[in-house]
Amino acid sequence: MKLVGIAGSVADQSYNRMLLKFIATHFSDLIDLEILDIDDVPMFNQSDDQTDGDAVQFLNRKITQADGVIIATPEHNHTITASLKSVIEWLSFKIHPLSGKPLMIVGASYYDQGSSRAQLNLRQILESPGVDAIVMPGNEFLLGDVKTAFDDHNNLKDDRTVGFLKETIGKFTQFVKVINSMNDKADEGWKKEDLESHGTVDTTIKGLDMHADDWVEQAAEKTHAAEGSDYVKLDRGVLTVDQLNWFLNSMPMELTYADDNNQFLYYNHTMDVKDMLAGRTPGSAGNPMADCHPKAAIPHVQQVVHMLRTGKTDLFKLPVPGMGPDKYIMHYYQAMHDDQGGYRGINEFVLDLMPIVKYYLEHTGQVLAKDPNAKADAVSGASSHAAAEKAKPDDVSGASADTEKPAEKPATDEVSGASASADVETKPAAPKDVDSVSGASAKD
Repeated sequence: MKLVGIAGSVADQSYNRMLLKFIATHFSDLIDLEILDIDDVPMFNQSDDQTDGDAVQFLNRKITQADGVIIATPEHNHTITASLKSVIEWLSFKIHPLSGKPLMIVGASYYDQGSSRAQLNLRQILESPGVDAIVMPGNEFLLGDVKTAFDDHNNLKDDRTVGFLKETIGKFTQFVKVINSMNDKADEGWKKEDLESHGTVDTTIKGLDMHADDWVEQAAEKTHAAEGSDYVKLDRGVLTVDQLNWFLNSMPMELTYADDNNQFLYYNHTMDVKDMLAGRTPGSAGNPMADCHPKAAIPHVQQVVHMLRTGKTDLFKLPVPGMGPDKYIMHYYQAMHDDQGGYRGINEFVLDLMPIVKYYLEHTGQVLAKDPNAKADAVSGASSHAAAEKAKPDDVSGASADTEKPAEKPATDEVSGASASADVETKPAAPKDVDSVSGASAKD
């Protein structure tokens, strides 16, 4: 479940931000919580409309894409902070991302009452016309005496407090599911994903036949592209084109780039097509994505692209079915974004995990053990004989099953087309994309 957390403080050190970080790390098995800062949001001024500014639009996009929101509020003079109130004003002026959004309030303060009056004040604001958030009733989490509540590692000290917080988070996940199921309208936006790449984006090289086998050569000639010993300035490096090719072709995985117009632009050509899982050829570069998948797979590819484009997930992953004990190959579809957070295409990479797993087991003296509670053995090949000869498996190396499922569930071979002949169809596990958590520090 993808949630965003907002700490209602712009202080350099905030206990409420610390509380959200604890929730994000300690309950990562229940929720995927991304913490958003409000430091750059200007004070609300109707006469100086900043609705389209980067800071407000960033919050708008993140909240819209999330399943729910957690706000951690300090208490200033029996109310929420001016900075948090200003944020809510922007989010209810011309845009309304909180409308209908499941929301939970938590809070920490120096005193025994634990921001209780600020939480009441915030609840009234969030339920007002124009904001219209759906705030979870009851289940208030009020963390008092916050200066002594955390240990040196920023973990809550009291086990009963942690237990109650876990119970509250669990109830909120159920609340989110109920509210979103009530609000849910069938999302058929994926049907509009144009895998034929009829449109253009700002990086499209126009006037070329996308289906041409020599598209790369034509595109390079038209754009006067750098090549060979020409240098290219990157974000953190300067390399020649030759060096870039050597670098990318040495990667121990297949890499594919498709832009936000669904045009297949690049793959690291490191092996014969017969040895590749996705079967790319030099002539594939430049093709629309529709040309890179079997016709029957197109609706499922559209669903995956739509999930990445709309922020339902930033990483979609699925295993190739029908593999044996010496091979466990994963397809990953990673959304790419520009500096402003806009969607700019897909980085697809294909990786065999077993060499990594075997190296880890060999160098730690551990073995894989079958999870008796799992519906299927995720990784096979661990025998009782091997277990007797090696160290006993522990909780770290034990194979486990991911029980979450994404909202849309295209079958593995229906998406990639790489394993259509496999006799086993495996459904993809839920993507657990983890965005970077804000590192801003804290004190209310």
